[in-house]
Amino acid sequence: MTRILFVCTGNSARSQMAEGLARALAPGAEVASAGTHPVGVNPLAVEAMRERGIDITGQRSKKVEEVPGEFDYVITLCDDAAQNCPVVPARCARLHWGLPDPAGASGDRAARLAFFGKVRDDIEQRLRDWLRQEGLLAAGPARKTHV
Repeated sequence: MTRILFVCTGNSARSQMAEGLARALAPGAEVASAGTHPVGVNPLAVEAMRERGIDITGQRSKKVEEVPGEFDYVITLCDDAAQNCPVVPARCARLHWGLPDPAGASGDRAARLAFFGKVRDDIEQRLRDWLRQEGLLAAGPARKTHV
């Protein structure tokens, strides 16, 4: 089974959304996320994923050291994590997708949620393209999942 790890600094938004999306798009893979300095799952990330029909309420923010074993792919989603992530073995590839941190969005709640949605959509497109390239993309649209 292919193992994929998403890493971000706070493991609160980008990596949590990537984990939920990857589980929906590649149900045959084992997917996890972690952070270099986890701060808890951001409620707006949960809401942005709910808009896509994906429930990430069962996910939790955790340190990289809490995720056991080796991964086939390690994908960092922020520059800080790419530079400061402890060496996590990747059997096939280590990738970096530098994305803006939606947790830093300003404005009212609706504006912040919209920014979360934009980042989520960017992650989904990157995931679809990458998973298709690797032969891991499930047929059909992302399925509703409860994790």
